[in-house]
Amino acid sequence: MTPAASRRALLLGAAATLAACAREPVADLALLYTPAARHHGPDRNPIIVIPGLLGSRLRDPASGRIVWGAFDGNAADPGTIDGARLVALPFNDMMTTPGSAVAADGVLDRVRIRIAGIPIVLQAYAEILSTLGVGGYRDEALGLGGQVDYGRDHFTCFQFAYDWRQDNVANARRLMAFMRDKRALVRGEYARRYGMRDAEVKFDIVAHSMGGIVARYAMMYGGADLPANGALPPLTWEGAAMMGRLIQVGTPNGGSLDAFRVLVDGRDFGAPIVPRYSPAILGTMPSLYQLLPRSRARPVVVAGTDAVLDLHDPAVWQRMGWGIAKPGIGADLATLMPDVGSAEERRRIALALQARLLARARAFAAAMDRPAPIPAGTELMVVAGDAMPTTERYAASPADGAIAAVATAPGDGLVLRDSALLDARQGQDPAMRGPTVVTPMDLRRALFLPREHLAITRDPTFRNNILYWLLEEPRPGLSPAGRTAPAPPRR
Repeated sequence: MTPAASRRALLLGAAATLAACAREPVADLALLYTPAARHHGPDRNPIIVIPGLLGSRLRDPASGRIVWGAFDGNAADPGTIDGARLVALPFNDMMTTPGSAVAADGVLDRVRIRIAGIPIVLQAYAEILSTLGVGGYRDEALGLGGQVDYGRDHFTCFQFAYDWRQDNVANARRLMAFMRDKRALVRGEYARRYGMRDAEVKFDIVAHSMGGIVARYAMMYGGADLPANGALPPLTWEGAAMMGRLIQVGTPNGGSLDAFRVLVDGRDFGAPIVPRYSPAILGTMPSLYQLLPRSRARPVVVAGTDAVLDLHDPAVWQRMGWGIAKPGIGADLATLMPDVGSAEERRRIALALQARLLARARAFAAAMDRPAPIPAGTELMVVAGDAMPTTERYAASPADGAIAAVATAPGDGLVLRDSALLDARQGQDPAMRGPTVVTPMDLRRALFLPREHLAITRDPTFRNNILYWLLEEPRPGLSPAGRTAPAPPRR
């Protein structure tokens, strides 16, 4: 066979394979789950959906402008002076800035952008909400907003929107208050419908990306703050008392190098329609520091050596000139701190903020790495991508701090498989790794999919499994047959 004929045969074979893949059967979820979806008794947990970083719309209450969640002429542009001040948080508690008043304004199920004057809508969390709709969950936000007429049946599904710029501990505290509020609402419905008073109510939670970290902190510690002396907070499991199943989807339990990269260099979404977010703006956000990987994973090394850099050490950031310690960003700092008179004072304030947020991030990581068995009646499940090359290690130039990716490992493009599992073997030489996952998280189950970070929620296997876990899978201690062994995931 000639080379040309070989190429034609190869192309024809590839086309046939793609055609076969296109015909691959997909489960009819409505057929599978309609009987379970029709059951709306008090023995079925209501659900809370928690988005991840960037997953909640942010709005300025004073002007009504959208700060995050739409990219058109009316949205805040971080490239302008007023837009930058809306997006950034204050550098210290003594400052009052427009950004401190910005608040969450709903889960970002769709993103609105405008190209050449034409409005375009991109899907964000609509897939999760539509999947839950198949399962018979009636979303409160959609019902009260008038998008769907559920009558009075919108008490089975809730969206927890939060300001993802803020400290994860503070957002965990807000989640606790949210659960108490919705528990009272659900109890009221149970009393009205079934004559039940003060019914025990637990929520199943589906949390994407950083939302899974917020939920797990709330599960372990409730609304407790991190002690100022660096000690671990009291392990109360206050949140677990209101959680049935916590399902984390693409959650960076062990951190994400993408958070490190944007803190160092800013965020550029690679499209002219989406503005760039500078390191000076992003460096004010506590949540990003709390996504930094642990040093034991060897995430950043000095270029040309095996020396590991401690990403929670402020001296390292200042020496490397990373983030708001970067030389040459005086103009950005002046924009964000217009009432501070000198460049030297602005830099001092910026470095103090960076040091404080890094210290808190170290304490947060220690709290999340704490090994402890989850109390009976609450379960933790993980869904993660494991087929996309994902940055595992950066090398940093000792001369100017410039970073370059030098190693990848399986993940979803943003979150490593090992990070989703909080696997202590992360970063080890493959030849030295033991055969078994070593994690402080008390996992009941993990499901792996060959999908990108947000695309996980669109995967048919994800949709099938999520409904099975929520609607049909027997729960320990609740099955009539007394079954406690976990069942395999549906494929």
